[in-house]
This record gives sequence, C-alpha cells and structure tokens, in this order.
Amino acid sequence: MSARSLPLRPTVRLTELGLGAAQGGNLYRVTTDEEFAAAVDTAWQAGIRYFDTAPHYGLGLSERRLGAALRHRPRHEYVVSTKVGRLLVPSPEDAHRTDPEGFEVPATHRRVWDFSRDGVRRSIEASLDRLGLDRIDIVYLHDPDDHWEQAADQAVPALVELRDEGVVGAIGAGMNQSAMLARFVRETDVDVVMCAGRYTLLEQGAAGDLLPAAERRGVGVVIAGVYNSGLLSRDHPPADAYYNYQQAPPALLARARRLAAVCETYGVTLPQAALAFVRRHPAVISTVVGVRDAAQATETVRCSAVAVPDELWAALTTAGLLAVGPARR
Repeated sequence: MSARSLPLRPTVRLTELGLGAAQGGNLYRVTTDEEFAAAVDTAWQAGIRYFDTAPHYGLGLSERRLGAALRHRPRHEYVVSTKVGRLLVPSPEDAHRTDPEGFEVPATHRRVWDFSRDGVRRSIEASLDRLGLDRIDIVYLHDPDDHWEQAADQAVPALVELRDEGVVGAIGAGMNQSAMLARFVRETDVDVVMCAGRYTLLEQGAAGDLLPAAERRGVGVVIAGVYNSGLLSRDHPPADAYYNYQQAPPALLARARRLAAVCETYGVTLPQAALAFVRRHPAVISTVVGVRDAAQATETVRCSAVAVPDELWAALTTAGLLAVGPARR
C-alpha cells in the first residue's frame, strides 16, 4: 500500500488507507480485545501503517488497545495519531453507569473540555502512557468547534512546543466541519487536518473552503467519515441507515440510493465509489476508516483496492449527484 508524506513533515508518512480505532473503544457496542487485535493484524498484513485513536474513544480504552496491538511491531514502520481537548477526569461515583457518549464502557471518567497549554501537555502525557509510546506521530485538536480562541491561542502553540521537543511529529485539528479547519490552515502553524464527513461522495462542502486552503498552504488533509456515519457503507442503503450519527433524513437516503444505482450500472458498489472518490483530490493524503474486527478490516481493504472507471464520475456529475467534479491527482 503506497504512502504519502505530510507536505511540511517529510518524516511522517501515511498510507493511503488508515485504520480508525473508535470501535476499539466499544463505540455503540462491545468489541473484545481479541476482535480489535485481529482488526489491527489484518490491516497490518494488508499494508496499512496509519492508525488513529483518541482519549474520547471509550474513555481511553481505544488508546490502550491500539498500543497493545502495535507493541510488538517495529516503531519506525507505523504512524499513530491521537487527539487533545478532552481531558479524562476520574469519576468513581459514576463507575456503575455506562458512558453516556456512545461508548459501551463504565463511566469511570468524565470528559472535560480543555485546550489550555497545561491541558494539552497533561493529555499528551496520559495518551503516551496508555499507548505505551515515547512519542506520538500526529496530534489533532479534537472538535474545538466551540473553543476557537483557546485552541488557536493556547493549544496550537503548546503543540508546536511539543513538536519542537520531538514528543510530537506533526500537529493539526480534527473536526466534523470544514470551515473552522480551513481557518486553522490559514491562520495557524498546522501540518495536517482531519475532516470527517464533509468531503464525501454524498457531500463536498470542504471542496469550497478547506481543500483549496490546504493546497495553497501545503497542509495535508486526512478524510474520515467517508461513509457519512454509515449511509454510504452498504451497496444498497437501508431505510434505517445513519447519517451524522442519527437516522438519515429521507432526502439524503434517497440521494444515497440514487448514487448507489448509478454506481451499480458501472459495476461498482457504493462503498467502493465512496473510498475512491475522496482519494482523487490532491490535498487528500489518507483516508481513515473505522473497523471493529478482522472481517471489517478485510472488507475495507477489498473495497479500497477496486479500480473505479473515470466514466462513473462524469455520470454522477451529469446526474446532479456530485456538487463538484472530482479533482484528480
């Protein structure tokens, strides 16, 4: 599997496909240690060397599991990204409850928003311990939507310090919107950003702000949420498909089904086209897909390897199903 370097950090190289480890934190339902380890093993065997996690994912469980799964592998061969902005504060009085933010884990900690310099350093120290690493290749500010001032004025400089110290390889922000990511690219010293759900086969809002800004500034873009929370993840979107972590609105469900129908006429499935579409843009350096077990990892790799004919993009544009024509490297 080929790899691309971050434009400003040539020592950080990302494979075109990355493994997202939210499911390793028991997102929505329990995943066993063995299932997640098998997912990492399968991804590794397929050539994937980029792995993304966060303290938010299962209150640290994802980081611990990912660290354990990678521990016996050569450190120079893989890239790990994690995130800052949500400190995990012990909450033993709630340990009998289940985490209220979508992860099937005991609520032994609560998340506290903190993009201060001290908060960033404390978060990185805790992540290093959970991952069992002495450095982290990429660190993203995690969902700073309501915290621009503190994130830009304190968190970014703190990450720059850690980058200069060699504790962190590259820095950026990860969000479910493109406008503020574009602002981080234009106004701060970031190397890479992760955009979830805003540049997909279903919607291309990031093509109007983030992607042009990233190209101008030489900042890499990692695309996550390529299936829009599941709406594009099946050959034929079901009535109960999710979009943005909620039930998909009827209009978007109908649009996804129209996309699937056109794809089918070209011998391509909807997930295959979804993965291929985002990779065509020159600013996109990797696509991260969340997987839970070996079967999901295998299917993701299989879909990613399918060659999609150029005629499909023209047909989708003509049908009014692509807001912008697909860029091409």
